[in-house]
Amino acid sequence: QVQLVESGGGLVQAGGSLRLSCAASGSIFSINAMGWYRQAPGKQRELVARIASSASTNYADSVKGRFTISRDNAKNTVYLQMNSLRPEDTAVYYCNADVRYYSGSYLNTNRYWGQGTQVTVSS
Repeated sequence: QVQLVESGGGLVQAGGSLRLSCAASGSIFSINAMGWYRQAPGKQRELVARIASSASTNYADSVKGRFTISRDNAKNTVYLQMNSLRPEDTAVYYCNADVRYYSGSYLNTNRYWGQGTQVTVSS
């Protein structure tokens, strides 16, 4: 089994910064892409940023220039540095990871999700 544990959420004033972390643990052979999504009340979950195993990244237009995604492959951890936060960034943030693992002699891939961490930005 694989678990993703997020940390770093909280309450911050507009213009402030937060750094989210998400560590994967368990039966992991390797991890392909990792990402952050968010879901605000009454809205669908949306992509915030993703980072491939090659370290190439993509961002939602709403966070470009303000958020930075990075990863530490040795620690199976993905980070999201959030600067210049706005009230509209308020949401539950979820990380995910496309994990490769052995099942018997077969190498499989599955997407796992964290439990979510609340980010609240006050105006």
